[in-house]
Amino acid sequence: MVRTLPSRDKLSICFAHPAYRMRERFVLRNTGIESFEVRTLDELQARIGEFDVLSVSGFWRNDFIATASRLVLIQSISAGTDQYARERLGAAGIRVASAQGVNERAVSEHAISLILAMARKLPMARDNQTEKHWRGLISDISKREDELGGKTLVIVGMGRIGARLATLAKAFDMQVIGVKRDPSTGAGAADRVLATNQLLSVLPQADFVALTCNLNPSTENIIDAKALAAMKPSAYLINVARGKVVHEPSLIEALQAGTIAGAALDCAWEEPLPAASALWNAPNVFITPHAAGETQKYEDNVIDLLLENLARLSRGESKLKNEFV
Repeated sequence: MVRTLPSRDKLSICFAHPAYRMRERFVLRNTGIESFEVRTLDELQARIGEFDVLSVSGFWRNDFIATASRLVLIQSISAGTDQYARERLGAAGIRVASAQGVNERAVSEHAISLILAMARKLPMARDNQTEKHWRGLISDISKREDELGGKTLVIVGMGRIGARLATLAKAFDMQVIGVKRDPSTGAGAADRVLATNQLLSVLPQADFVALTCNLNPSTENIIDAKALAAMKPSAYLINVARGKVVHEPSLIEALQAGTIAGAALDCAWEEPLPAASALWNAPNVFITPHAAGETQKYEDNVIDLLLENLARLSRGESKLKNEFV
């Protein structure tokens, strides 16, 4: 089944996101294409048959396929693709492209910021500021702030974000070991790259383990109790990927037991993180609210992708940018 895009004067685009100002930025491009936005899942469901192109992320439900009678293209607002049922979408003739690459600078910079925050103990400094407590000099060497130079960073997932994180880490004179599905595709700025099945063997060398991988069946719970036990007690876990790449109960147990030194987490199993989650009060945890990908340029970067893919469709090209369905 093949669905075709209508002519420009009949085309309608829906932007569906609770916060991003996609339509506002799109209108500034003066394309002349009809568009509207929805801010809730219920609004999207109510209007699911009214558009040909959908720019969406967390609001997508695969049950919409049956009623999205006009839908030709989904331009995802996020780089993650685990929410899309590829076979069902393909069978329905709906093409889907991710936003891979639009936030590689933001996420990689967020990751290096989290690494620096843990090394320099910035969460503790912020807590002390809140309490109006001026901490004195520390006699115990092991409890002082540290430097990144000479430390080993293991990056799990060497796509665009992981590769750029490696470049940033080398600027701090870190030793970088990449872990990826196919190490034959190159190391980039990393000192060396290993296959995913070698992760356990390299974890004991890591001072920091940064997760930048996609969520898929092979990466779900890739950091489990066994992986956490393989890490040094002085090592930190940094997660800017997806919550489910870490087995959360095992992480909480490791933090409480002091198996690892701490964790900086931008994502969790359940988001927003429930107030009852033990992560809030686990020792030495720094939490950011899945904000690694946020940037003032985000909407414009996604719209660049959307317009490129609309142009390709209008030219009858067979391949879209970042297409995965």
